[in-house]
Amino acid sequence: MPSSLFSDADLAAVRGAVEAAEKGTAGEIVPYVVTASDDYSGAAWKGAALGALAAALAAWAFHRGWGLWGASGFLWMVVPPAAGAALGYLAAHLGPLRRFLAGSHLLERRVGQRAAAAFLEQEVFRTRARTGILLFLSLFERRVVVLGDSGIHARVGPGEWDAVVRRVVFGIRAGNPTVALVAAIGECGEILARHGLPPQPDDTDELSDELRLGER
Repeated sequence: MPSSLFSDADLAAVRGAVEAAEKGTAGEIVPYVVTASDDYSGAAWKGAALGALAAALAAWAFHRGWGLWGASGFLWMVVPPAAGAALGYLAAHLGPLRRFLAGSHLLERRVGQRAAAAFLEQEVFRTRARTGILLFLSLFERRVVVLGDSGIHARVGPGEWDAVVRRVVFGIRAGNPTVALVAAIGECGEILARHGLPPQPDDTDELSDELRLGER
């Protein structure tokens, strides 16, 4: 649960960062954190298949090297692959191995899809000048997506957010996402102000400033 990673003080710090950043821009910043963007069940079965293959090869190598089965040939054909499959399945639930087995391309795609869904769920589009921006963090994948509404895209190119993404990814990997997120929110505000999105005299806080938390 992402809520276990963010104390009340962390949530207050993020909210304060959003409030401060929005004072200098017409943009509305929505930070959103999920535990993972998918369960990657296929990675576990891939781990099971690889475990079974590795165990079968190990059994063959043992017999080839020492010429001993130590039991009936049937058991050696069945037990090592079954045990290897079970161990591979369990090992694939460990974060680093699960990410590796899922593959970078799938991780990227799932996080992008989940970020797009979050944009709609959180109604980031509900601003008068279409100046909402989603700062989406997916913790398991250690990936960050910045999605701006049409009013943001008209002023800010996609490459402008690269430094923001790198900062938050580094914070996730270092186990301190709050500090990185607070700094990134401030940087988002600076980018928006720099690209001609200053606050308007009749500005209102159209989207709430708190950190949104979700499991998936």
